[in-house]
Amino acid sequence: MPWIGPTLVLIIAIVAFPVGYMLWTSTRDLSQYGQDRGSAGLGNYRALFEIEELGSVLLHTVVWVAAVVGITLVLSAALAQFLNKQFPGRTAVRMAILVPWAASVVMTTTIFYYMLDPDVGIANRFLVDIGLLDRGYGFTKQPTQAFIVAIVVGVFVSIPFTTYTILAGLQGIPAEIVEAGRVDGASAWQRYWHLLLPQLRPAIAVATIINIINAFNSLPILKVLTGSIAGFGADTTTTLTFKLIQQNQQLDTAAAMSVLNFVLIMVIIAIYVKVIKPTREVDA
Repeated sequence: MPWIGPTLVLIIAIVAFPVGYMLWTSTRDLSQYGQDRGSAGLGNYRALFEIEELGSVLLHTVVWVAAVVGITLVLSAALAQFLNKQFPGRTAVRMAILVPWAASVVMTTTIFYYMLDPDVGIANRFLVDIGLLDRGYGFTKQPTQAFIVAIVVGVFVSIPFTTYTILAGLQGIPAEIVEAGRVDGASAWQRYWHLLLPQLRPAIAVATIINIINAFNSLPILKVLTGSIAGFGADTTTTLTFKLIQQNQQLDTAAAMSVLNFVLIMVIIAIYVKVIKPTREVDA
């Protein structure tokens, strides 16, 4: 207990208490200023499910998480395989990969936002100069286009962590395994698919779970790129929660949305761990 006691206190303070308080808040009748006016029972949840756009927002959330996590894993796996090789300047390239991770997400997203501005954006200016566009295009002015841009930015800022996690897994695999496959006549793709990838399951599982949580709860990227767009055409459950608080002053309904968010992320992770079984023994 002397060793794990501080950890337990920390978990209770920063995880258990906020979750419990969020559950309690979701059952209260709160004014727009946060004044508790008594019990609301399940009224906040009924109000939440009466939002017409909730179904489309949930769909956007699934697309957002699946696209960001899926594309990030594919690109990071390829990049990690490349960075695992010996080549001149490898250290510099590895350091450069860290830049999007080290920079502020808000700053990175803001740079993309102004690069794609239809009037002064350098990206739009470039596309016009080379003749691909007649005039600047509002990439962040329409829901679908802005949502796609947000996915690109989400992948961009997620690649460094995922790449280094998979790279660490690659470097922990004994060289004898790959050499044995080469001696047995396996192609490069066969060696990767049948020998390396099973050994990378724990590393990929860690990267996937953390990326799911980060993408699911991501507010800055979507807020910067889609926050000025009217309606809910580019919203996820996280940005919907923010709008319920900021625009509608519905603190109690937002609390119910937060509980739904928590339940959804726990269910998604539980299904992933159950299906993938990242801790299962791998036969080398």
